[in-house]
Amino acid sequence: MARKPLSTRIENDLQKEVKKLAIDLEKPLNDLLEEAIRDLLKKHEKKGKK
Repeated sequence: MARKPLSTRIENDLQKEVKKLAIDLEKPLNDLLEEAIRDLLKKHEKKGKK
């Protein structure tokens, strides 16, 4: 799937935590961020269908 760059700012502590998680899971940071975005979209999709 094609990818586009995305630039954003997050709290320093949140950035540190997600970087540590990426290292612990031996996964690229980008993969974790994409997973989190997908989960967020699923969560809100379900709420909108009620």
